[in-house]
Amino acid sequence: MAGKTYKVAVVGVTGAVGQEILRVLERRKFPVGELVPLASERSAGSETVFAGKSQKVRKLEAGAFAGVDFAFFSAGATRSREFVPAAIQAGAVVIDNSSAFRMDEKVPLVVPEVNGDLLKKHPKLIANPNCSAAILAVALAPLHRAAGLQRVVVATYQSASGAGAKAMAELEKQVKDFAAGKEPRAEVFPHVLAFNLFSHNSPVGANGYNEEENKMVEETRKIFGLSDLNMVPTCVRVPVPRAHSEAVVVSFTKKISSQEAKALLAKAEGVKVVDEPQKNLFPMPRHASGELDVLVGRIREVPGDPLSLAFFVSGDQLLKGAAWNAVQIAERLITPDRKSTRLNSSHANI
Repeated sequence: MAGKTYKVAVVGVTGAVGQEILRVLERRKFPVGELVPLASERSAGSETVFAGKSQKVRKLEAGAFAGVDFAFFSAGATRSREFVPAAIQAGAVVIDNSSAFRMDEKVPLVVPEVNGDLLKKHPKLIANPNCSAAILAVALAPLHRAAGLQRVVVATYQSASGAGAKAMAELEKQVKDFAAGKEPRAEVFPHVLAFNLFSHNSPVGANGYNEEENKMVEETRKIFGLSDLNMVPTCVRVPVPRAHSEAVVVSFTKKISSQEAKALLAKAEGVKVVDEPQKNLFPMPRHASGELDVLVGRIREVPGDPLSLAFFVSGDQLLKGAAWNAVQIAERLITPDRKSTRLNSSHANI
């Protein structure tokens, strides 16, 4: 990506996703000519580091987007609704990681490996999907193209990272308190997460599904353009610091064997097959942490149901579920034919 450089704003730069966006921009060598680090008034004036240089965080305000080419928003739906119009008015292409615009029919909801063709229209606002939906979509896409999705039953195992840096710190403190014989306390989450699990901490709707589950259904349908896709999600918080996992059972419109599915997934962009039964080696959040690819394994047929397959997925919520997907969208916009080549990345480097 040598040559032209871009003025890039990161809104919510001091948060967990904002920091990951900076790291991914560095590792992908995205051509940032000037960085505009933005955050709330509370964080303005603090320091952040990009490309080895310390930079002062600026206050998020409408005038901050002058001359900006790309604006990555990761400061929540309220801030996005308030400031995205100003960024677009200033001429920036906005990639929004919040839920503010995901279900707006005029705004593309993009996972590049699945529906990246939508970027050819050069939209000024692109929505980044919910983390669990994005990770699931990468695994489903090659199978859908081959056999057609009909029904998806998915149980998620969602890490503390999905609730941000404070949640990750709370889990770590709870583990230390347990080890020290102290009673752990929950402040970020409604329940103690260490050595425990509980239904996802989002409000339960009138249909009996919580907000996270409803997001997965609505967003997966939009990403694939399948408004009637039958989905049954169950979203659960688990005591894992980083990376979400999902147990998936998919029914198709035509038969596809487990070996065919494995071969398709092994060739698919954004997927890494981890499926070694003899070693009991399958996707794990420990290995998915820091990976740009989504790990897929335990690919198996469903007895008595020739149209269904089961498999297990792990993906880094802060990367493919957020920061990497956003940067990947920007890469596609500046170099449409660029493939998202795998990066030799470990958690320590990303």
